[in-house]
Amino acid sequence: MTLIHQVEHCDTMADVRRNIDALDTRIVALMAERSGYIAEAARIKQNADQVHDQARIDFIVNRVTAMAKAQGAPEAIIEAAYRAMIDASIEFEHGEFKRLRQEGSTP
Repeated sequence: MTLIHQVEHCDTMADVRRNIDALDTRIVALMAERSGYIAEAARIKQNADQVHDQARIDFIVNRVTAMAKAQGAPEAIIEAAYRAMIDASIEFEHGEFKRLRQEGSTP
């Protein structure tokens, strides 16, 4: 596997963990931003049946696995991570959809 992105050479597990922790900081910030758009989707959609969109799920999974392949990343890890994130996002969006309508918010 040849990664497009350079990975810093690590001499110790402390080096590995420091780099992973730094990446996690960036990943969580991006996931928080992504979740904000999920909340926007819950506000915009007109009915709860629109929350689960299999065609969109398939598009996202195909897109990110192709990106993983192009970047030399393990496709199975990317696919599994995205499927888990999408499942959790759907649950979050259902909750937001319900909360917004119970509060009488205007979508």
